Amino acid sequence: MRCVVAMICLLCSARLFAQANAVADFVDSYANTHHYSGSILVQWHDGTRLARSYGLASIPLRVANTPRTRFKIASVTKVFTSVLILQLVEQGRLDLDQHIKTYLPDYAGEAGSKVTIQQLLNHTSGLPSFDAIVDQATALRDGIPVYQLPHTSDQLLAQFSGGKLISTPGEKFNYNNADYVVLGKIISRLYGQPYEQVLKERILDPLHMIDSGVLHHGDIVDRLADSYWYPDGRKVLSRELPVYPENWYAAGAMYSTTDDLLKFAKALFAGRLIAPATVQQMIRPGLDEYGDGVWSYQLTAKGTKHPVIKRPGLIMGTQAQFFHVMDQDITIIMLGNTSVIDSDALVEDIARRAIQ
Repeated sequence: MRCVVAMICLLCSARLFAQANAVADFVDSYANTHHYSGSILVQWHDGTRLARSYGLASIPLRVANTPRTRFKIASVTKVFTSVLILQLVEQGRLDLDQHIKTYLPDYAGEAGSKVTIQQLLNHTSGLPSFDAIVDQATALRDGIPVYQLPHTSDQLLAQFSGGKLISTPGEKFNYNNADYVVLGKIISRLYGQPYEQVLKERILDPLHMIDSGVLHHGDIVDRLADSYWYPDGRKVLSRELPVYPENWYAAGAMYSTTDDLLKFAKALFAGRLIAPATVQQMIRPGLDEYGDGVWSYQLTAKGTKHPVIKRPGLIMGTQAQFFHVMDQDITIIMLGNTSVIDSDALVEDIARRAIQ
């Protein structure tokens, strides 16, 4: 009987190894054809891993991307903020059904006594858009004051997160960085520490995520990839617009590596950061199939629907994907530094090929 079990395990391993090679061939071909620049990591439930890096971290200096390259991760930051909020819930220090003013009594906007913490988490607060950018052409012509001028987190809260509501809280999904700026300030207020210090002590240090942190305009971050984008229809890569990355705050200011984000994924889905029941609450889809900081939906692969969690991040040339196939325990991390592909489509293509 033991011989039979061992043979079955051997056959499964061989089948998965062959599948991983097929995924690798697809990723290599796609990257070469589409001039992808970044790092891609796929890990299966048994630890089988595919790790690839392509393109350049610095185009003028001809520095290649490697698995150790650090990338801006944009809105993947929101998953970390969501976890920090849910940790406070588990500690009994925060109630998701309470309003903003319960935890930020000096909050000046209309939302203070009308919007709950849960509505901030799932983007149904009704707060006006934090970015107020109509399109790329407008950003190029007029600039992006909220990001191109220095702001403290208190200024972000007062100037861009405290206006009149544009819809009734809870009624509409409206993706908005302002929601997570408010959440970041609540985290900071309840811990009595800056958001990034709480992030470091509650998540990064315990998981030994030594290649992750929060970006600041004045800091030089070793091994951080530059990002490049297409600013117009000429399809010529250019440097990003100059910005203060810390202005994305708890909504999108982090950097990381594929390996560090894999550590985070393992801990999150194993219930080591928040309890399994809380993870299920976090990923329960609401309006627009959005949970608490992540999209949660069914992906059809090989004729079967699979529950998946996706958290993309996009800021100019930054393209990040944090993706997990729940029923097969497959994690896909994509961190890119050029805006030359559709990363949402690519991560789903990889997942369909990775699913057994």
